[in-house]
Amino acid sequence: MPAENTLHFTEITIPVTYGHISGRWYGDQSVRPLLALHGWLDNCGTFAKLAPLLVRTAGSVLCIDLPGHGYSSHLPPGIIYHTMEYVRVIIGLMKSYNWSKVSLMGHSMGGSVAFYFTALYPTKVDLLIQIDVVKRDSFGPVLNLDYRRSAMNKALLDNERLMDAAILQEPPSYAFAECERLLHKGSGNSVNLENCKYILERNLSKSRKYPEKYYFSRDTRVKYILDFEAEKAFFQAMAMRICAIKIPHLVIKAGASTNIGPESTELIAIMNENNPHFETHVVPNGTHHVHLNDAPLIAKLIAPFLKRYLPLADFQVEQSGAKNELLPKGKL
Repeated sequence: MPAENTLHFTEITIPVTYGHISGRWYGDQSVRPLLALHGWLDNCGTFAKLAPLLVRTAGSVLCIDLPGHGYSSHLPPGIIYHTMEYVRVIIGLMKSYNWSKVSLMGHSMGGSVAFYFTALYPTKVDLLIQIDVVKRDSFGPVLNLDYRRSAMNKALLDNERLMDAAILQEPPSYAFAECERLLHKGSGNSVNLENCKYILERNLSKSRKYPEKYYFSRDTRVKYILDFEAEKAFFQAMAMRICAIKIPHLVIKAGASTNIGPESTELIAIMNENNPHFETHVVPNGTHHVHLNDAPLIAKLIAPFLKRYLPLADFQVEQSGAKNELLPKGKL
């Protein structure tokens, strides 16, 4: 099952109040990393092919599993997942490693989280890279109401299940090849079949009932995570706040994806007009997971951006707390 790795990384564990956050640290751990945030239902394995290529320019890349995904702990029972909780994760990481600033790269949901964080804390971000996202376009009032009602109902059922050990059962299990097909289909064929292994490596656990099979071990509650919702003017204010201090900002759009819709396109126009350090690129035939399917091409687009804007003089870890074990003093 394990996917091959093209560059050495250190598997890290960062304590939090509800357990830990896991991740992979590529490159020099004495250098403040480019922090990479994955998309919905994925994990840090989504950057397994891209991160090693970016180390050549960034010097260091830290890819984490957001709570409920990959090897990271699940949120406690009684909680419903929200993207703003992931904004708080970035704040906690900065405190744990004594970073005064952070460089952010995110795909899909992770890119939205990076956008929210940058708008809320613009003086704490020195560059922002978003892959096939600006923000998630709104469902519209009626669909949004229906979605949130459905999410509440599912949360009640799941949290009852999590609190009742007697009914906790192992989820359905599958042969690994079937897991690959399920992920490929579930992504809307966005993840090439041969690349599914990079995400599945951290999304599966071995079945205790059937030794040759696996089950999906991410938190089922992340399937109906709530996202940040506000009126259009609020997101425009977010974009303008990022533009106000001219944060270097790169958006890469996958041409075969519909993830960047009309609302995001409007924000792109605002940022293009008001931020001289904003740039966009379109990969004509790229799917939503273009960074995984065609990592060398995406690296070629990101590397020049990093060379122009990476503040190398300010990239040294401010306090030497990030060692191989990477167990910081406090908890998030």
